[in-house]
Amino acid sequence: MLRLFALAGAPVVRLCEGRYGVTRREFRLLCLVVDGGPVSPSRLSELAHLDPARASRVIAALARKRLVRREVQSGDRRFALIAATREGVALHKELFPQIADINRGVVSVLDAGQVKALDQILSVLTRHAEVVNSSIVLDVGADRQRGRRSPDDDFA
Repeated sequence: MLRLFALAGAPVVRLCEGRYGVTRREFRLLCLVVDGGPVSPSRLSELAHLDPARASRVIAALARKRLVRREVQSGDRRFALIAATREGVALHKELFPQIADINRGVVSVLDAGQVKALDQILSVLTRHAEVVNSSIVLDVGADRQRGRRSPDDDFA
């Protein structure tokens, strides 16, 4: 699955980053905001399946690129909704169909029955992965800094 994701995703990455100056993750969050309307940062992180800190960094990058804006609610800066700007909506309108075409091209070698079977298989695997995720290795959190090996580490 990783190889398929990498191969099928490479043209999308080139298109997003090379032609439009956004990462695939940034575009994914932009799509959620454009399609769903203004949303709180915490809800956006849930919808995107990102931890809040990572979602916050992506939102900040999108805001710097003027693709989204923070709409403060009730005069309290702690309560804001993330909304797409005109530029963000225009980017979505231009880029989304191109990505959809790439994805359709990837699955074009499958007939209708195979597409339906693939969809069902992916749904089953996703539901099971959610169960596995909520039941295994819950006693520790990821520590990406410690998880990196230095060149001096031995393979003892």
